[in-house]
Amino acid sequence: MIKLSANKVLLFCAAFFIFLSGRIAMGEETKELLITNFDKPGEANVWRVINDGVMGGISSSTWNIAETGAAVFAGNVSLENNGGFASVRSPVGTYDLSKYKGIVLRVKADGKGYKLNLKTDAEFDSILYQAEFGTEKEKWQLIKLPFSKFVPTYHGFVPPDAPKLDTKQIRRFGFLIADKQQGPFRLEIDWIKAYND
Repeated sequence: MIKLSANKVLLFCAAFFIFLSGRIAMGEETKELLITNFDKPGEANVWRVINDGVMGGISSSTWNIAETGAAVFAGNVSLENNGGFASVRSPVGTYDLSKYKGIVLRVKADGKGYKLNLKTDAEFDSILYQAEFGTEKEKWQLIKLPFSKFVPTYHGFVPPDAPKLDTKQIRRFGFLIADKQQGPFRLEIDWIKAYND
């Protein structure tokens, strides 16, 4: 029978505790992955607003970071001149989210419906993978969007030969309001994460 001194027992317990803490921390890291919480300097300037003016419409929108630290996507949707949408998109990056099940957002909005857009390339005009979500007026909500709910779209239509969403190669995130929701809108986003539970 092996006898251990009190010091060795303490060292063993300490090492085991460090090992266990590391395993727990690893589990926490893989449960959620922070994409952004808009705390980087200049975050308001790197997301790009794209409205229906690209096709003759007159909808308008802005993208700012509020004093609270949340991003604010706000504006007015007009149906004039065959318009009807406002959107914003992130700068190009590369995110391998293949080990996660979807995207979770913490948002506060106006009761209107929005879409989260994902892109797998850096092109300006290409396929968007979209998932719709509703909001409750002036109430912070957690919105979970499984990757299985994202639909490939191009100019509002679903291309019959579009590839499935490649979660290993997410390049951009974005938000869209459309579907004839005329009038002012406001969407606050506290953070964007990938989730795995």
